[in-house]
Amino acid sequence: MENVRVGFIGLGNRGKSLLDVVLAQKESVTAVCDLYADRAESAANKVEEKSGKRPTEYTDYKKLLADESVDAVVISCAWEDHVMIAVDAMRAGKAVGLEVGGAYSVHQCWELVKTYEETKVPFMFLENCCFGRRELMALNMVELGLFGKIVHCSGGYHHDLREEIAFGRENRHYRLRNYLTRNCENYPTHELGPIAKVLKINNGNRMVSLTSTASKAEGLHDYALRKKPDDEFLCNAQVNQGDVVTTVIKCANGETIVLTLDTTLPRFYSRGFTVRGTRGMYEEATDSVFLDNGEDSKYDWNWRANKVGNAASYTDEYDHPIWKKYIEEGVQGGHDGMDYLEFKFFFDALRNGKPMPVDVYDAASWMVITALSEVSIANGSAPVEIPDFTEGKWLRGVVEENI
Repeated sequence: MENVRVGFIGLGNRGKSLLDVVLAQKESVTAVCDLYADRAESAANKVEEKSGKRPTEYTDYKKLLADESVDAVVISCAWEDHVMIAVDAMRAGKAVGLEVGGAYSVHQCWELVKTYEETKVPFMFLENCCFGRRELMALNMVELGLFGKIVHCSGGYHHDLREEIAFGRENRHYRLRNYLTRNCENYPTHELGPIAKVLKINNGNRMVSLTSTASKAEGLHDYALRKKPDDEFLCNAQVNQGDVVTTVIKCANGETIVLTLDTTLPRFYSRGFTVRGTRGMYEEATDSVFLDNGEDSKYDWNWRANKVGNAASYTDEYDHPIWKKYIEEGVQGGHDGMDYLEFKFFFDALRNGKPMPVDVYDAASWMVITALSEVSIANGSAPVEIPDFTEGKWLRGVVEENI
């Protein structure tokens, strides 16, 4: 496959951003689709401007899936439709790049896996944070043994989204309806993805159970009263989504993971990525590496004054090979280059028949956290079992490592 012919399904803010990335990689965008015709038209205009060729416009994704000029689809529509469209795309023989989001049921995740296993159509979960520079540097340091045996990881989605959510009706954005009606860890994969790679989830390890706890919901209501006092609907709406949701996950090999969703209170952006091992740690909030080498311990009590940001001093030696090559070639695209890098891997795998770096088992295992957290919260933070979507294949990683 010399040039991948791509169809886009869903062209809101995220879809438009990913469209720019794909066009920058010189792939052929042959079709665009959105429920709203104006979004499809706007996307088609952009493609024509950048490439000189106008893609076919659709408002019905099934018509796009029937389009013989499309080899692969990028699905970046509302969360509710992700799995349904991905399943239909695989059954139509279209390779899938699925944008992130949580699942609405365990059944959805099984359907995604079983459809892939039946069709063998290429599938990649587009979790860009798996390609973040610091996440990959930490992974490299873990694999080189600098942090010893990993015991605990944490991270989350710490992002003030009050404006985006509150203006959801005006901007035709799906988050508002989800925040009004659900209470769950609705966006788990940004740091769960990199953490799963560190802990070898589905490759010698797996997540076995979780508990989730939600705080009360006050942030969005307070924002609406102050910023949209004339919006009678929103000011009187019952917000179901807790302001802060904490999910604790237990792994088969004994590690623990803590995920935090924090999107409706004022705060600075952070993903909180932290890796803790018997010989050291990395923490994204302070961009710090702490090693059990005697030297770092001298600054235990005055770390902020002397060592905050010291991870930069480790990049020359421990930057992941993927990023070393990327920097040499020139970093491009959005989100500090992560988006461009993930699509580079996606298209390379498609062209060369390689395994996807973030596969359907990753997608199911990470997306299901949303559905299970909703059950746990509704039942008073009760423990909930996490299914094994590999059906035992994860054990092969243990066998291979012990040979």
